[in-house]
Amino acid sequence: MTKAEFIEQLSTTLKGLSDEDIKKSLDYYEEMIDDRMEDGKSEEEAVGGLGTIDEIKDGILEDIPITKIVKEKIKPKRALKAWEIVLLIIGSPVWIPVTAAIIVVALVIYLCFWIIILCLYVFDFAVFLSGFGGIIGAFAQQQGFNTGLFLAGCGIALIGVAILLFFGFTQIARGMLFVSKKIALGIKRMFVGGKEK
Repeated sequence: MTKAEFIEQLSTTLKGLSDEDIKKSLDYYEEMIDDRMEDGKSEEEAVGGLGTIDEIKDGILEDIPITKIVKEKIKPKRALKAWEIVLLIIGSPVWIPVTAAIIVVALVIYLCFWIIILCLYVFDFAVFLSGFGGIIGAFAQQQGFNTGLFLAGCGIALIGVAILLFFGFTQIARGMLFVSKKIALGIKRMFVGGKEK
């Protein structure tokens, strides 16, 4: 693919973003292709090394805040007519609470997502502290050597379990972070998708 074809495809794919964001992205990739060509690559190699158009679009969308995308999408393209303003005012007792409820539900789901992660780490910390409690209890108890040895063994085992849980919970947190990024990217795609220039 040539540089011109790549820029044309990228421009078409980015429809739905603001003109400023599209221009900035196109300028960036034009400069990147030029730099690669100056380094001795052919035009096709320079373009081919950038990745697919969809991957580039996803990268661009990840860098743009969702609020900016939403503002661009809902910005009126013309002045509202009098009857449209009247309908908005009359319908406000319905659409304002519904919009607020949707936003609140989305925020609650997002918070629950991360509260689960926090709870996993709190549980892990509790297991870790229980292990130390078992070791301290082994020395503080008055029941005999066998009981102390049992408590110390349980304490060491709990500390080991806590360390293993920490690594497992870290992988879960990374997975949830990946999922939340994909959800945010999907929401951005919904807003960017259908706008015609």
